[in-house]
Amino acid sequence: MSPMTVAALEAGLHVLCEKPAAVQADRAERMVRAARKAGKTLTFMFNQRTNCVYRAMKALLESGEMGAVKRMNWIITDWYRTQKYYDSGSWRATWAGEGGGVLLNQCPHQLDLLIWLCGMPCAVTARCGMGKWHHIEVEDDVTAFLEFPNGATGVFVASTGDLPGTNRLEIDCERGKMVCEDGQVKVWRLSANEREICFESDNPWYREEAEISVLKTDGENPQHAGVLNAFAAHLLRGEKLVAEAEDGLRALELSNAIHLSGWTGERMEIPVSREYFNRELDRRIASSQVRNSGDITYDTDHSRTGGRTT
Repeated sequence: MSPMTVAALEAGLHVLCEKPAAVQADRAERMVRAARKAGKTLTFMFNQRTNCVYRAMKALLESGEMGAVKRMNWIITDWYRTQKYYDSGSWRATWAGEGGGVLLNQCPHQLDLLIWLCGMPCAVTARCGMGKWHHIEVEDDVTAFLEFPNGATGVFVASTGDLPGTNRLEIDCERGKMVCEDGQVKVWRLSANEREICFESDNPWYREEAEISVLKTDGENPQHAGVLNAFAAHLLRGEKLVAEAEDGLRALELSNAIHLSGWTGERMEIPVSREYFNRELDRRIASSQVRNSGDITYDTDHSRTGGRTT
């Protein structure tokens, strides 16, 4: 989408682009630069930001009531896909055709929300299973350990091979925690800041019955219509967008860092070297094999026979 977006911006048009912005962060960076140069608006379809559940979490975190984030964990594995899904298009789950798997196809919204709620990680160490659960080239199972500038840590788990899967986001803060699951957010509130309790309490085995409640929301979840309406309102009246141009770039920088760490086994500081990432991606594209779904058959133990292998 990067070439079309840049061409549209250079032609004097405002652009609302689908996610992800691109495969490589440097392509997304070109889009952001083109928007700035043209003086035009560039935004992305991060429609999950309009979900009342995530908006309520964002408001509570920004209020300061919960204190600083100490740890976050997101298990987002309810993306289950069968082999038939991947065989439905020759471009699917190939480096040359798609440029990635669960990170690039299913998870851009969650990576954006992670940054939106908790801030941008500064480093990542990841393990990416390439074709771990399916006959594909790209990652279908990811576990990433995240480090944040304030010392907080996080774990992000995604897969298209878990059945039944889980969608559970937990954010642990100085004054309690919140857990988002099954369409609601439970909040545990402490009587004081845990950092104060830790160093001021005389009880070595201190425990507290935290106040537990369900976070109230406005119930509104406009999704794509909400992003489109905000885009129009911004152009007509200068109102706030759902997502800025730089947000599309940041989500891709995190995705690129997880990929690169998964490929190399290295701890990656964010943003990663654009050249390093592109070089490693190009290596995989060079050996990528576009599948011919009509040639794929399976024997009784579900291993692939016939057609091209990945």
